[in-house]
Amino acid sequence: MQRCSWANPANPLYLQYHDEEWGRPCHDETRLFEMLILEGAQAGLSWETVLNKRAHYRVAYDGWDVEKIAAYDDAKVAALLADPGIIRNRLKVAASIQNARAYLRLRQECGGLDAYIWGAVQGKPIINDGARFFTNTPLSDAISKDLQKRGFKFVGTTIIYAYLQAIGVVNDHQQGCFLCGQAF
Repeated sequence: MQRCSWANPANPLYLQYHDEEWGRPCHDETRLFEMLILEGAQAGLSWETVLNKRAHYRVAYDGWDVEKIAAYDDAKVAALLADPGIIRNRLKVAASIQNARAYLRLRQECGGLDAYIWGAVQGKPIINDGARFFTNTPLSDAISKDLQKRGFKFVGTTIIYAYLQAIGVVNDHQQGCFLCGQAF
């Protein structure tokens, strides 16, 4: 079975992510928030590095309970920065807490990430033909700019484009991949 070239065939976790998650529409608020934080954590690193730590992130971040994350104090930050199971970058940890707080405001204003993100595409995923490689688009530019205005951190346009791919707003499976062009 042919997959996208980036899916490391030696890592079963990566293959499962490629086959069952990436490019498939997601409407679960917890997962939408999780993926936003993890895509930000990826900045400067490989997705595989973050993916391999994802299960531990879920434990370290209280199952992605946004209210708990928004209330993290200095002691919790210190614990996170000492935890080798996550990316121990002070700016990224601080951004995850800031993003939880910004998310709570977004949820009050828009209903949450599902309504906000999917509203930008009228609820319909963008299915690309796999022939081109994008790192950003006008859509990711606009969402990035708006999220930054709303107080989110680590949401540059490239991170947001990767996020849109991860949550299935954009299906960018490469030509030849068994999932290229699929509507889920």
